[in-house]
Amino acid sequence: MNQGKIWTVVNPAVGLPLLLGSVAITALLVHLAVLTHTTWFPAFTQGGLKKAA
Repeated sequence: MNQGKIWTVVNPAVGLPLLLGSVAITALLVHLAVLTHTTWFPAFTQGGLKKAA
C-alpha cells in the first residue's frame, strides 16, 4: 500500500468511516447537482418527450 503509514496517525476505526462517508456524500452531491442544474437528465429519467399519436 502506497500510503500505509497513514494508519499510524489515524485509527482505521475512525479513518475508514470518514473516508467512505466523504466519498458517499460527494457522490450524492454530484448527482444532486446534475439533477438540479441540467434540463436533459430529468427528461431522460422520465422517458423523454412523448410523441403525439
